[in-house]
Amino acid sequence: MAQFLFEADLQGLLKLDTPIPNAPPARWQRKAKESGPGPSPLGVSPMKPANRSHSSSKTPSKTPGKSGSKIQSTPTRAGGDRYIPNRSTMQMDMASFLLTKENDPAEESPTKKEQQKAWAVNLNGFDVEEAKILRLSGKPQYAPEGYQNNLKVLYSQKMTPGSSRKNSRYVPSMPDRILDAPEIRNDYYLNLIDWSSRNFLAVALDNSVYLWNDVTGEIIQLLQIEHPDVYVSSLSWIKEGNYLAVGTSNAEVQLWDVQQQKRLRNMTSHCARVGSLSWNSYILSSGARTGHIHHHDVRVAEHHVATLAGHTQEVCGLEWSLDGRYLASGGNDNLVNVWPCTQGGGGDITPVQTFTQHQGAVKAVAWCPWQMNVLATGGGTSDRHIRIWNVCSGACLSTVDAHSQVCSILWSTNYKEFISGHGFAQNQLVIWKYPSMTKVAELQGHTARILNLTMSPDGTTVASAAADETLRLWRCFEMDPIKKKEKEKANSAKTSIIHQSIR
Repeated sequence: MAQFLFEADLQGLLKLDTPIPNAPPARWQRKAKESGPGPSPLGVSPMKPANRSHSSSKTPSKTPGKSGSKIQSTPTRAGGDRYIPNRSTMQMDMASFLLTKENDPAEESPTKKEQQKAWAVNLNGFDVEEAKILRLSGKPQYAPEGYQNNLKVLYSQKMTPGSSRKNSRYVPSMPDRILDAPEIRNDYYLNLIDWSSRNFLAVALDNSVYLWNDVTGEIIQLLQIEHPDVYVSSLSWIKEGNYLAVGTSNAEVQLWDVQQQKRLRNMTSHCARVGSLSWNSYILSSGARTGHIHHHDVRVAEHHVATLAGHTQEVCGLEWSLDGRYLASGGNDNLVNVWPCTQGGGGDITPVQTFTQHQGAVKAVAWCPWQMNVLATGGGTSDRHIRIWNVCSGACLSTVDAHSQVCSILWSTNYKEFISGHGFAQNQLVIWKYPSMTKVAELQGHTARILNLTMSPDGTTVASAAADETLRLWRCFEMDPIKKKEKEKANSAKTSIIHQSIR
């Protein structure tokens, strides 16, 4: 008998669906007791489904652990189910009314319309109501002159900085040579260096002029003014490179033979210092502090053949075009004048173009070597802009803010680029791509403002004179070896054709 009782107890222990006697109640049973009165679920196991009729289609309203008095339903107040938007709080009618009122022009007064139109013109440069993106007929509308779309500029860049860096040429950032220039005058309005076609670099140091031979490195003192209060104010080589014109602070224009190292003549026609000089064949033009420009015919005794009166202050920039048709002059009166080439001095000579857009003194003037009617000018501290002009039409082709004083501009003969020298604060040289006017490179090294720039006869090296009393030679326009060979072959072919024709 005891054996049968033992087996019955063993089978009862092995059954998992029967409640365990003397065991602590389950968690859901404790929750049910704490929730309050209700039917006791002690006889129901959480792992075993409750006995209910399958024929009933109703969803049971009671859930284990929930009070029978609560009925499950959709919440009707704010803060309900977060996955279902509560549209009862949205004011759809008010939103529709506001949208309709905004698009309805009948509610706006004429005064408000005029005010909105003025705002649109000031902000956008044109009336938004009159602008149309697509026009099916009629003449198309354009943005007003001077309007610039910043987004168009931003997203019209064709090359990223990385790709442009790969395609750009190598420009050395350090000068190839540094020369001392003691006692060079720190005067923005003077032109104190020039490089001849025979590879002689002329430098004016106070009352003396020195010549430096780029091939041999030899230094020659060409002249020294005896009077202690007189200094050299300008230099300019003739195209052939054998004569040097020298302007002085006592209103003289001297002509020197470099080979003989002697003065050929002394021309006096100005009454103030001569700060700029430029050659056009046998005509030497000189600009003075009085604002007058004199033409000197160096072949005849009566050298003064014409006077140009277009400036009211000192002429600090003077440059003849390569074809000899125009003379560009820049002055301290912020003007740029373009003068025609006239034979003889009969009658008053008036400039063909006068540009007044600069807000500072214009010393930097340079003619483009491959477009004879294109002129580049740069303004002083009050302006700091570089402008490109078409002297035939008088139009300003492009403008760029250099953010510093522009002292000099030189066009490259090997690339479609030009270089500019600047003053405070970086005292740098900047190479610009033309006509995109993008920066190719910046060359820094001078500790004071740059006064003048000049280029070697082969067009590869730029010499910069600065107020830190140094001359720095930059090989920034070195030609590619392949292109250099092609250019030499072309030049040799031209010379051979000339020899054949002579024979």
